[in-house]
Amino acid sequence: MVIRAAEENGTFIPHFCYHKKLSIAANCRMCLVDIEKAPKPMPACATPVTQGMIVRTKSEKAVKAQQSVMEFLLINHPLDCPICDQGGECQLQDLAVGYGGSASRYKEEKRVVFHKEVGPLISMEEMSRCIQCTRCVRFGQEIAGVMELGMAHRGEHSEITTFVGRSVDSELSGNMIDICPVGALTSKPFRYSARTWELSRRKSVSPHDATGANLIVQVKNGKVMRVVPLENEDVNECWIADRDRFSYEALNSDARLTKPMIKQGGQWAEVEWTVALEYVAHGLKCIAKEQGANTIGALATEHSTVEELFLLSQLVRGLGSDNVDTRLRQADFTTGAGARWLGLPIAELSTLDRALVVGSFLRKDHPLFASRLRQAAKRGAQITAIGGANDDWLMPLSQRVTVAPSAWAQALADVAAAVAAERGVTAPAAGSTTDAAKAIAASLLSGQNKAILLGNAAAQHPQASSLQALAQWIGEQTGAKVGFLSESANTVGAQLVGAQPQQGGLNAGQMLAGKGLKAIVLLGVEPEFDTANPSAAMAAVQGADMVVSLSSFKTSANDYADVILPIAPFSETSGTFVNAEGRVQSFHGVVKPLGDTRPAWKVLRVLGTMLGLEGFAYETSEEVKARALGDLAALPAKLNNATSAAINLSASTGGLQRLADVPIYSADALVRRAPSLQATADGKAPVASLPQALWAELGLAEGAQVKVSQDGANGAVSAVLPAVQDASLPANVVRVPAGHPATATLGASFGTVRVEKA
Repeated sequence: MVIRAAEENGTFIPHFCYHKKLSIAANCRMCLVDIEKAPKPMPACATPVTQGMIVRTKSEKAVKAQQSVMEFLLINHPLDCPICDQGGECQLQDLAVGYGGSASRYKEEKRVVFHKEVGPLISMEEMSRCIQCTRCVRFGQEIAGVMELGMAHRGEHSEITTFVGRSVDSELSGNMIDICPVGALTSKPFRYSARTWELSRRKSVSPHDATGANLIVQVKNGKVMRVVPLENEDVNECWIADRDRFSYEALNSDARLTKPMIKQGGQWAEVEWTVALEYVAHGLKCIAKEQGANTIGALATEHSTVEELFLLSQLVRGLGSDNVDTRLRQADFTTGAGARWLGLPIAELSTLDRALVVGSFLRKDHPLFASRLRQAAKRGAQITAIGGANDDWLMPLSQRVTVAPSAWAQALADVAAAVAAERGVTAPAAGSTTDAAKAIAASLLSGQNKAILLGNAAAQHPQASSLQALAQWIGEQTGAKVGFLSESANTVGAQLVGAQPQQGGLNAGQMLAGKGLKAIVLLGVEPEFDTANPSAAMAAVQGADMVVSLSSFKTSANDYADVILPIAPFSETSGTFVNAEGRVQSFHGVVKPLGDTRPAWKVLRVLGTMLGLEGFAYETSEEVKARALGDLAALPAKLNNATSAAINLSASTGGLQRLADVPIYSADALVRRAPSLQATADGKAPVASLPQALWAELGLAEGAQVKVSQDGANGAVSAVLPAVQDASLPANVVRVPAGHPATATLGASFGTVRVEKA
């Protein structure tokens, strides 16, 4: 189109409705240009370029046309720039200076559009400002995959609205605020809190999922006020997920911990840093001396930076222990060496011809990966899935197998058998060639660019190594790349810096099962929310003699910790994350640490020095990064999804199985404390989803509650939850989310459950 050609040649054509990532609407007419031999001005966004075409963007004819359009746009536009949140970064305001008149010829009353209530994230209070560019409508349909906004009525009565008073619930909805060229859609949490020209803009990286979305964090008076995307075509394009955008609320919340605390006689006392660190160093030395270094263990969250994880590993190993791990939700630790990664560049997800996704709650686990796969599906890619629930991914799936978690390995073995039959080779495991398996196999055997992607639930599965081995075999036979959608911001980084047992130490599963640990160091971990088996994890930390918690927030660590050290969240420290594709992205702190908070890498450095350990004399986080990651050019060789694990299809199938997804706004400490995210539909308290047969058997009616029980570390554990019926669930599966206070008393994520009427 002419507008694109002009852009590439550095010529600016004014526009409102055109956006390079959205379809062409040509309904604002601001981009009218003068094309030789055309009788009237033509819209540059909807006019294809032809050989020898002569386009004038600044001729009298073009400028007059653009000025006329601007006059029309301003007839009804309210003159409320002084109170508009968009003032200072508004396309209409900018272009009105260049193309608008100094006075209006219209004396009629301006039209008023009543505000709409669409949820806690987007404000539609000022819809009189809307110029009907329909960018938000097209974004919902084309990028987010669900048309939540639409245009009602005609002519001057047209307005953008949700239908039948619904709220906007997409996990990407905040991008509508960015692409609105006027102040019609604004950010509800940010509204009226600052002027755009008062904000300083600083680059950062999202600390949530494995996309590693690039951010611009906007700061005023040493406080984070707003987060918007920084465009990076290879990573997040120009979008970010709502959790990247709104989780900053937690950074300024009352839940922040600002002083080191020590428990004395059952009471918490605030102390100075030197006192707290001496207490920790003395305690660790004593336990290492009296009970042996192998009774000391450290657990860290994969939302921690490369520098923090490296120093924590060095600290534990310096004391003579190898008990350090970050794989808190994992159940199977027999997978091969090497860092497990996406297996292909993130940008390639948009261009795949075939993709098989195994064990993933795709939209909620990886909103931006889901968006890229949606773009691939729109181009004709065949997406197939094996999983435990029929969540709507908002994209066409050519085949979906929904079975109980214990049958995932068998379902993948069936696909392998179908591939083997088609290629005339021996299958790696016994499988039956069902119609669904044949369809998935046929899909993977066709097409050029293809991938098998293992989701969070597949990596956390008790048979994760078998799923990986089967995926590897199918990949080899079909030419598909095999990769992991990786759970957290630094899952790959944690593996690269060795924040996992290297010489036979205890893994996270063993440490959290209470295998004789006397001292536990927790880096950003909340055992009741972040682990595969919360009830066993809580028993393990309560059974230790000394628990040191490094946390940014006041947590229930008050119950089990002996020392709590306040560490800086991502906005207050410098550090590095390695995303799913193995891209190393460093960032700086954007504001000063709050109160007496300190960056975790500095805390660990001082602790290492106090313990008299070698190799803790670092001045900057860059020095730690250089030591931790070594030569960055050699990193790609360390990314390796190959496994030599044996395939084991036998799984316990007795009783009801639990399917535990981690809701999108329960996935880490920041989102759990962001009030606006918690007020969304995705932030609602979890419910127990039951299959039809069980619902009927228990004689439940709408609004009923059920008691879900599991075998815990010390006898049975249970939770009472509202029940809903989900006809898509397999007959022996009950879906009970993890990572939330309502289910924190339960046991294993993939365990057997009992359900009774409450």
